[in-house]
Amino acid sequence: MSQGSPLFKAILSGSLEDAVEATRQSLSRQENTHSLISEQMIPAMQAIGQRFEAGQAFVPELLMAARAMKGALDILKPTMQGDQSYTLGRVVIGTVFGDLHDIGKNLVGSMLEGCGFEVINLGVNVTAERFVDAVVEHHADILCLSALLTTTMTNMREVIDALHTAGIRNRVKVMVGGAPVTADFARQIGADAYSENANEAVAVARELLSKD
Repeated sequence: MSQGSPLFKAILSGSLEDAVEATRQSLSRQENTHSLISEQMIPAMQAIGQRFEAGQAFVPELLMAARAMKGALDILKPTMQGDQSYTLGRVVIGTVFGDLHDIGKNLVGSMLEGCGFEVINLGVNVTAERFVDAVVEHHADILCLSALLTTTMTNMREVIDALHTAGIRNRVKVMVGGAPVTADFARQIGADAYSENANEAVAVARELLSKD
């Protein structure tokens, strides 16, 4: 693990420009792409997540680190030529129908991507049918549903019901989150897991797939 590397430091500090430059320099030295991700980039995201849990970093720092990580990944992806072996799993994420809030959802998506998951972000105001279609199209391992309003969180149940109707509920794990959502609510609607924050979402997603 290269915690002293410029790339690690750039992501940890949330510097997009430095992360992009460090990635380009690494590629110019023909460093292994997968090693860059597993030994420098993912550990940097894990480190900022640990700081967040300890109260030593806050949402702005998480967002900046995730932005730097995404910038570095954007540089690396063309070199992988469709090789997805570096991903931990495929995640479809979106805010449920009737809800236009996306900051928390985007942070969760960025943290998941930064820690090694492939993320398909459907945006906001997503219908149950569109969630189902995306799960099928992308062969998703996990479906993440977000809601910030008590009036829209009930739509999470509609998505899970739609998965059952489509006959694919057993093919995908469902994780829910958002300000009004609780672990009890997640159990009531038949979700597989609940996440309180972006850093926790990464650990929960890893646990969900490890059970498979």
